[in-house]
Amino acid sequence: MKFYIATDHAGVDLKDFTVELLKQKGHDVIDLGPFSKTRVDYPDFAIKVCEAVLADKGSQGVLICGSGIGMSMAANRHSGIRAALCHDAYTAMVARGHNDANVLCFGERVVGQGVAESIIDSWLSSTFEGGRHCGRVEKIEAI
Repeated sequence: MKFYIATDHAGVDLKDFTVELLKQKGHDVIDLGPFSKTRVDYPDFAIKVCEAVLADKGSQGVLICGSGIGMSMAANRHSGIRAALCHDAYTAMVARGHNDANVLCFGERVVGQGVAESIIDSWLSSTFEGGRHCGRVEKIEAI
């Protein structure tokens, strides 16, 4: 799987951890920054990831900020992006299984490395279930 990942200044440490974790699990990871803790605006980095995911069919994104809320709000402004703010393994599983989410969001100030790893493991092991969920995802895309 190919992942595009970015953060704002409040998520740099967890982004770096996530990049290495995904690489260790055999995934292709494109880090879109930032590469320091100098203050930046999260929408600028959400745009980079969303545009990359939309241009690269089959890829997925990871967005991190302090809470994950701002990134998820900015990402979901893009048609074709279904960004899910996940706080635990269960929300990651449901986001993939029921909502066919293609961008994972979480917050460095909310989850630590251990929880982030369990979220990522759940995300990676879950697939869209289809069936009754297809119509709901289609309704989301029609908005």
